[in-house]
Parts: sequence; structure tokens; C-alpha cells
Amino acid sequence: MSHMTQNGRVPPIVSIVGRSDSGKTTLLERLIPELRGRGYRVGTIKHHAHPGFEVDKPGKDTWRHAQAGAEAVALVAPGKMFLLRRTEGELDLGAVAAMMGEVDIVLTEGYRWADTPKVEVVRAARSREPLCTSEELVALVTDLPLEMGVPRFDLEEVEGLADLLERRFLRSQEEG
Repeated sequence: MSHMTQNGRVPPIVSIVGRSDSGKTTLLERLIPELRGRGYRVGTIKHHAHPGFEVDKPGKDTWRHAQAGAEAVALVAPGKMFLLRRTEGELDLGAVAAMMGEVDIVLTEGYRWADTPKVEVVRAARSREPLCTSEELVALVTDLPLEMGVPRFDLEEVEGLADLLERRFLRSQEEG
């Protein structure tokens, strides 16, 4: 199934994966501003394993609208917008990416099972072995001397990882 954004294309999707507390969020917090500084618009999708999560504050108007049974609730302010929509089951990753509007790349946190290129974070304090195979990975971010036949970056080496993502997923778009 093909999903298109407003400009007629789905941005590349790269999943940042790893065990719980391996440093995925910290890596994204460093990688997003690095890519933005290079002029790219970055979208992110975080997978949450539990269906009962709430992102709205209980008691607030939008929360009350959702509790009353609204299928979709939008909160709009100058410069930003939030949309909460009920879905049947879990949406396909491409469908979610297509809803993101004008972004150049979508980075996910999680989605290890998805058919997307992956960057795995393996931190010695958390684990000594990757979850993914080398065939699934485009890069490994680790403080261990692991060799998997893919580019390997230290935990702090965000510029090198951004260079790789730019080369593999962003520049090719501009040329294509």
C-alpha cells in the first residue's frame, strides 16, 4: 500500500532501535538538531506498546472532548497543532509518516519489527549484544567494540551518523 504526503511522496523512514534505556531518545535529541542545522525538516514517530496511553492532560477541554467520544480532537495554536485520532488497531508506519506533512525524513523510536532501515543503539551498561542482524542495519551506535559489517559510531558521534543518513536517505531524494 502506497502512502503519499501533500507533496506526493513519502519521506524516508529510519528506525532508531535498541533495548529499553539503551539511549534511543538521547540519540534522537542530538540527531534531530544536527539534521535541522543542515536544513532538513525532521519528523519523529515514537511507538508505544500499550493502547491505553494518554497524551492529553485529564480534565483539559480536549481530553474531555475525547472522553465524550469524539473520533478526532485537534488542538490548534499559532505555530503548532496537535491531532488525536481514534484508529482501528495500529496504523501502518507509512500511513502515519504520510500524515506528517512536509518533512524530509522520519525517524522512529522503536518499530524494530518494521520493514525500515535501522540504526541500533547498543550501550554496554544495558546490553552487550544487538537485537538486529547486520542485514537489518544501516548503522550501529555503541560504546562496545562490536563489528557487524555496517558503519559503527560511538554514542557521542552524531555528526558521523547524520552524514550517513544524509548520504543514504536525503541527498538521493534531492537528486531524484
